[in-house]
Amino acid sequence: MMKIAVYPGSFNPLHIGHQAIIEFLTKEKKFDWVYLIVSPKNPIKSTISADSAKDRYEAAVSAVKRHPELRVWVDDIELHMAPPQYTIKTLDALRRREPDNEFTLVIGADNLEGIHKWRDFPRILIDYGVAVFPRKGIDLKATREALMRECHEVRGYPGFENLVNHMYDIEILDAPMVNISSTIVREGLERGDDMSEYLM
Repeated sequence: MMKIAVYPGSFNPLHIGHQAIIEFLTKEKKFDWVYLIVSPKNPIKSTISADSAKDRYEAAVSAVKRHPELRVWVDDIELHMAPPQYTIKTLDALRRREPDNEFTLVIGADNLEGIHKWRDFPRILIDYGVAVFPRKGIDLKATREALMRECHEVRGYPGFENLVNHMYDIEILDAPMVNISSTIVREGLERGDDMSEYLM
């Protein structure tokens, strides 16, 4: 069995912040591999078009090839799934494809704050668990504590009548704060700036 960190995103483009997280997951947290899941379109956000998914996937593959030392795999599983590409569907598909491996979802603190918007979020937190990296201005400890209290209090969630007997698996990563974003890189490229030092 291998421990796999499932790291989804638009990756538009991959940058050194993503690279730092990948390195932390494999070196510090001892995951065997990181699967970068290129998402065609976030079901919650409308900031990116699914039409660019194949180009983003191919760009991510090229970026990863420049770093053969990293234990990372760019996965196109969501490119072959019918929309909307809910994360729980992706995790279940990975488990069916690789039943002998153990999968943990990797998200940012902002995603944990908004986890209630995610389809079947209790099952994500119970069946797979999340490893959460910090974001500026978000109190991760308080967010986690609120969710853990909720875990004890929820009743009657469809399919989770016995939720009280299970615990959310939420790990806060003591990872370096990433201060670069794909948006910053894209805006720099659009201005004609040399952003090569930020690209993975």
